Amino acid sequence: MAWHNALKSHKLRDGKTKMVTVKRTMVMLGRADDGLFATEALCRHMRWPLAWGAKVKDGCVRCPLHQTTHRLEDGALQEWSPFPLFPPYGKLVGAMVKQKDLKIYNVREHDGFIQVELP
Repeated sequence: MAWHNALKSHKLRDGKTKMVTVKRTMVMLGRADDGLFATEALCRHMRWPLAWGAKVKDGCVRCPLHQTTHRLEDGALQEWSPFPLFPPYGKLVGAMVKQKDLKIYNVREHDGFIQVELP
């Protein structure tokens, strides 16, 4: 595992997320009250880019497309595709893909850069 520069620190404001590619790996970077976080960039449900509208709240990230939610601490699945609210359709959409945890990457700020640890 090695640390790689992902983004200049000043380009990620508090409460914001950005999708970047680091060594051929798409990563979503974010800055929240608890500090920095880095996850895989695409939702595990329908591969939607999380940085395009994901909500970060209470230590979790929620995909804007079907509301699949994962913990930022370890990527564990909290809720799988509860939207749309019409139950039969929501179950069908949720069943299209096997439930999976979100990949979480180690992240730090070093020498004016946000760095991500990748293999």
